[in-house]
Amino acid sequence: MTVIVHISDLHCSKSDFDEEVFMEAVSEINHLKPDMIILTGDITNNGYYVEFEQAKTYLGMFEAPLFAVPGNHDARNLGYQTFEELIGEKSWKLTVGDNLTVIGLDSSSPDENRGHIGNPQHMWLEHQLDECVINENFSVVALHHHVISIPQTGRERNVLSDAGDILKTLTTHEVDLILSGHKHVPNIWKINDTIVVNAGSLCSTKLRGKIKNSYNVYNITDKEIEIFLNTVGGEKFLFGKYPRNDL
Repeated sequence: MTVIVHISDLHCSKSDFDEEVFMEAVSEINHLKPDMIILTGDITNNGYYVEFEQAKTYLGMFEAPLFAVPGNHDARNLGYQTFEELIGEKSWKLTVGDNLTVIGLDSSSPDENRGHIGNPQHMWLEHQLDECVINENFSVVALHHHVISIPQTGRERNVLSDAGDILKTLTTHEVDLILSGHKHVPNIWKINDTIVVNAGSLCSTKLRGKIKNSYNVYNITDKEIEIFLNTVGGEKFLFGKYPRNDL
């Protein structure tokens, strides 16, 4: 079994980051001993260099390998440059063993809230997913902006500007999991054979209504995908359970 923890929207800063909640989340996630942690953006609140330095220190507390993509807040104030210096590549491909591929996409644009993938990155994505289909790999695509609207988030403004084209590519390639953040609201959609999962905010104070800080856990076996929603310091429940596409 492969265990992936999905975290998002830390918003490291002096104002919107809850250090106590973050430390509790670190303890819980390290106890789970996942194979990897995927962070879908908004690591910082304003993209300031000092916030990225703070974030790098905090992220170093996780024991599992962590792979991140930038969010719109990370692209502010030259943060799109700082991300690559202190966090890593903004888009990437990770192959685990012989049958699992994780692709990270950069959906951010400097000093803009909107999400956009763009043609060059889209073409690169299609090439990577073609290989996944040929090799019959379990495929995961991670990005910050959601490709489909999320309930309980009010008026829609920041879905990907090229969401239609990207969603078509993801679903026609039968991507197993699409992971995103941005809205701070956990949610699952299933489109054809693709499961689209949004994560809540791990540790920021920017929470809607009664929604609490949380993270997602994916247990992937040869037969099925189990998705758990874990509230930091609270309850854990089965969010969704789905058979594998290749069965």
